[in-house]
Amino acid sequence: MKILVAGCCGFVGAALCQALRELVADAGLAGFDNLMRPGAELNRRRMRSLGVQFFHADARAASDIAGLPPADWVIDAAAIPDVRAGLAQDSASLMEHNIAGTVHLLEYCRRHGAGLLLLSSSRVYSIPALRSVPLRAENGAFCVDASATLPHGVSAAGIGPEFSTQPPVSLYGASKLAAERLALEYGAAFRFPVWVTRCGILAGAGQFGTPRQGIIAYWIHAHRRRRPLRYTGFGGTGFQTRDIFHPRDLAALLVRQIRSGCPPEPRVWHAGGGAANAISLRRLTDWCDGRFGPHPVASDPAEPPFDVPWVVMDCKAAETELGWRPRIGLDEILEEIARHAESHPEWLEISQA
Repeated sequence: MKILVAGCCGFVGAALCQALRELVADAGLAGFDNLMRPGAELNRRRMRSLGVQFFHADARAASDIAGLPPADWVIDAAAIPDVRAGLAQDSASLMEHNIAGTVHLLEYCRRHGAGLLLLSSSRVYSIPALRSVPLRAENGAFCVDASATLPHGVSAAGIGPEFSTQPPVSLYGASKLAAERLALEYGAAFRFPVWVTRCGILAGAGQFGTPRQGIIAYWIHAHRRRRPLRYTGFGGTGFQTRDIFHPRDLAALLVRQIRSGCPPEPRVWHAGGGAANAISLRRLTDWCDGRFGPHPVASDPAEPPFDVPWVVMDCKAAETELGWRPRIGLDEILEEIARHAESHPEWLEISQA
């Protein structure tokens, strides 16, 4: 079996390659990346050490993708993953990466009869609908108010795939929704398997953290470096809550999808840490204070565009039908990042070069 990883030098793509090497040791692994992200060149060397055949290619260029060797499965981890992307001068670039790039991969799958594992996002859901979910504050974090009437697709376990995707979802969310729909249509038209997995926040050592993406890694690295930090929006409390999980757990799900072949029907799957791995920025600060010593965080009540107070992924379908659930706990993920921050004090400069 041959697997091609798009975006193999990003944090998620590189971590997936390492995990796949362990989970399916006999698979032939190849990957490509355009190396545009600061720090990506470091993961190019990592690909060599893992025995991954590397290609310098850009998903936006159809000729680059057409020149890649055939594979049985493609993992699409190549995208701009920033919910605020496209707000300035780069709207067209966002669409080129997240829609046109996916189309070129779908054409590759059509030509070679390969299956596609499309990594999508928890941020495809309606922003007004997310902001209207009944919440309560508890121990420095927002959580679902189970005593209230909850909207369709929400439970104490989190958001299900049936939750509203009505606009606005952000330009980024719209690009991922469009990529999902195109992937499912291509799979149906040309009869190759397509798995769409909407992911919660992925986090772990080696993530390129910035305030706009990789927020968990950024917060830990910045706290240890005593960089200025700020809670923004929702009263400036830092109660905004997300669920996080590790790329190794995602890799385990992708392997189950590959081994299952075609999904039971064209459907969308959830992968995330769930309620057990949910954390707010306030609780993350408390954890960092205990790990590195106290560090003050400023407060700014101004509401940033597209931010939401709470997103937790309900992954019960993946557990029921594929026997998957995340195995790596919240504290283990945070400690892994903290150790990386201690051994790589220059990481913020690498991430933001």
